[in-house]
Amino acid sequence: MNSFDWIVLFGTLFFIVAYGVYKTRGSKNIESYLLGDKSMKWWTIGLSVMATQASAITFLSTPGQAYEDGMGFIQFYFSLPLAMIFLSVVVIPIFYRLKVYTAYEYLENRFDLKTRSLTALLFLIQRGLAAGITIYAPAIILSTILGWPLYITNIIIGVLVIIYTVSGGTKAVSQTQKQQMAVMMGGMVVALLILIWKLPASVSFTDAIQVAGNMGKMEMVNLSWDPSNRYTLWSGMLGGFFLFLSYFGTDQSQVQRYLSGKSITESRLGLLMNGLIKIPMQFLILFIGVMVFVFFQFNQSPVFFNETVKEKLKQTEAAERLSDLQSEYDAVFLQKKEVLENAVRQEGAAASAGYAQARALQEQENGVRKRVKELISENDPLAETKDTDYVFITFVMTWLPHGIIGLLLAVIFSAAMSSTASELNALASTTTVDIYKRSVRKDGSDHHYLLSSKWFTVMWGVLAIAFATYATLLENLIEYVNILGSLFYGTILGIFLVAFFLKKIGGNAVFYAALLTETIVVVVYFTTKLAFLWLNPLGCGLMILFAFIFQSVENSGKR
Repeated sequence: MNSFDWIVLFGTLFFIVAYGVYKTRGSKNIESYLLGDKSMKWWTIGLSVMATQASAITFLSTPGQAYEDGMGFIQFYFSLPLAMIFLSVVVIPIFYRLKVYTAYEYLENRFDLKTRSLTALLFLIQRGLAAGITIYAPAIILSTILGWPLYITNIIIGVLVIIYTVSGGTKAVSQTQKQQMAVMMGGMVVALLILIWKLPASVSFTDAIQVAGNMGKMEMVNLSWDPSNRYTLWSGMLGGFFLFLSYFGTDQSQVQRYLSGKSITESRLGLLMNGLIKIPMQFLILFIGVMVFVFFQFNQSPVFFNETVKEKLKQTEAAERLSDLQSEYDAVFLQKKEVLENAVRQEGAAASAGYAQARALQEQENGVRKRVKELISENDPLAETKDTDYVFITFVMTWLPHGIIGLLLAVIFSAAMSSTASELNALASTTTVDIYKRSVRKDGSDHHYLLSSKWFTVMWGVLAIAFATYATLLENLIEYVNILGSLFYGTILGIFLVAFFLKKIGGNAVFYAALLTETIVVVVYFTTKLAFLWLNPLGCGLMILFAFIFQSVENSGKR
């Protein structure tokens, strides 16, 4: 990076924070702070909903996932429009009619205080951890790339978010997310255009698509019924549907975005906008990852993308073995590059044979990478060997021109800030309204609860920074966030579905059903190979089933 990159990076971040503070300064009451005076237009709601979901993990991890596994992850989003229609028709009118600040207020009206408090606590646990991950995920990669200490990167992201979220509440979050979405999507489009421009002169865009397809990266629909396969059409349509219903319908970080709408119509249009635009947006980000893969078929990629870990290995006795593996990797790459260049120029059977040979060489290349990872683990068992989260940022830092590097880093920081701001705002709202105001201090003034919300925002921000500083990276980052959500969302969704549709089931049955369901979901995840997306319908189904059983037992006991 040079001085121009730093100017672009910090200039963008400063503008977003300053804009958010200026436009939303001076919230004078709790409704203004938590619901933005219910003044948001549908396009602001739609962009805010999208920005809340599109964390830095999306822009760091998703291209890496596509680089490794192809476009299959897009199936996860196929059910999103259906979920948005359901929520627009069923859920939004209920929340508006009851004039609630949080989704969990409704549960006390429908059931009782303990069910409301339990659901709010499940949300606080899940989203509190997720807030730390949304800071940690980009911070660990950016700190590695930029050479900063991890805690410094965590603090920079966390403090910037706390400043404007505390200042303006929900309105500040929504207003800044419009600018952040513009930066994020603009930056990714620029990255894709430069990617295509940097392909060899002999490889056209059509050729690049052909290479990606023949190398197995363009498959977008998998009809397998294997329950351990994470991304299939069925897991996306069923598991994804339940996950989206729970995330957008019961997670306060999203509910708060559309509760701030000027009317039911504005809120509905905002959600439908998200349902229509999210799939193309995710397609773009995945496609960038696929194009990075194609780019590295003609320009050599690192044998291991996390350079910091690789440099540490070079300082050990394993350095010679690493050098031998690097030489083998180089030789396979040169052979594969030549084969692909020939295949691109050929047609019919000759081209098919060439691509088949290229796929075989790709397997050899993957085998070398696997042995490098095993070597790293042998010398440092605590080292993280899953390096796909570093794929896109490695391309950015190595191959993009100055200025664009600063812009893409601003994209990642902006994404981290947008999702974290929504989470802190929602955590503060839930803590204030569902726990503090309802069960701790019931007789405070409006001003007191306004100040409490701001202090709870600071508290959750500090906790998120602390968690991010001491967290340990697990699996692919975007998968880890979805796994964490899937552990809780099925149970929470089941509670709300019982509340909406099964009027004869009461609070005691739901409360104990939720405790039993959550226990089973956690046990299933840690003791079986069931793909995490299936935890959502599993949790939801068990929740409804147990609620029926407990209510039947309760009714029979009264006879």
